Amino acid sequence: MYCIPYGNDNKEANMKNSENHRSETMKQTDSSRQKNGGVQSGSRFSTMSMVQVAIFGAIICIMAFTPFLGYIPLGFTRATIIHVPVIIASLLMGPKKGAALGFLFGLTSFINNTMNPTPTSFVFTPFYSIGDVSGGLGSVIICFVPRILVGVVPYYVYKLVMWLTKDLVKRKSGISSAGLVLAGVSGALVNTLLVMNLIFVFFREAYAAANEVAVSAVYTFILSVIGINGVPEAIVAGILTLLIGRVLLKKNVRERLGLKNDIGY
Repeated sequence: MYCIPYGNDNKEANMKNSENHRSETMKQTDSSRQKNGGVQSGSRFSTMSMVQVAIFGAIICIMAFTPFLGYIPLGFTRATIIHVPVIIASLLMGPKKGAALGFLFGLTSFINNTMNPTPTSFVFTPFYSIGDVSGGLGSVIICFVPRILVGVVPYYVYKLVMWLTKDLVKRKSGISSAGLVLAGVSGALVNTLLVMNLIFVFFREAYAAANEVAVSAVYTFILSVIGINGVPEAIVAGILTLLIGRVLLKKNVRERLGLKNDIGY
């Protein structure tokens, strides 16, 4: 007499089922960890991004509300270098965040011209008037639209130069000096040219009266302001963008600071 070990097959099947279950559990755990890691990584990047925008925003506000630093009074108007951090931010973080900081630039101009006006502040704020002349919707457009574009145009100018000179740039440091200069100059000129030409569109007569020039000669006067203010601002912006950009756009520096723009380069 002997017994047939009929229970062995069941034991082996149970062991295989147990192993399969453990394997599936481990896979699910790994998948869950990867998802959680991705969420945490995205959260860290989002927080870092907000901190970076806040830092540039603080720089803009300090420059804007420190006398003779961001806005330099010239009697009939103000020169500015606040577009420089907006341009740098655009290159480092992309046009979306650049546009947001450009809006902040416009907001500081709006506040400055409302609280501390010059004779031509009506072109930047609807809340200031001189004689029978006051600002309006055109003032808001002039104050914000060019400044928002300051945070957008330099990025694409730099990208274009990088694309046109990609072979040369690859052989060097990966940073285009010509692109940085042109990005800085384009950002400054977008601000000056749009502001002054929109003034001509919306307020030519009032602007002529405020500056005591004939209406027929107001565009000549505007061109002189572009030459006196706009050209030096563009030169300064080009130089500063080159000097600052060559440091901050280095790959190892961007990685350490956690800087990443919208498209990536």
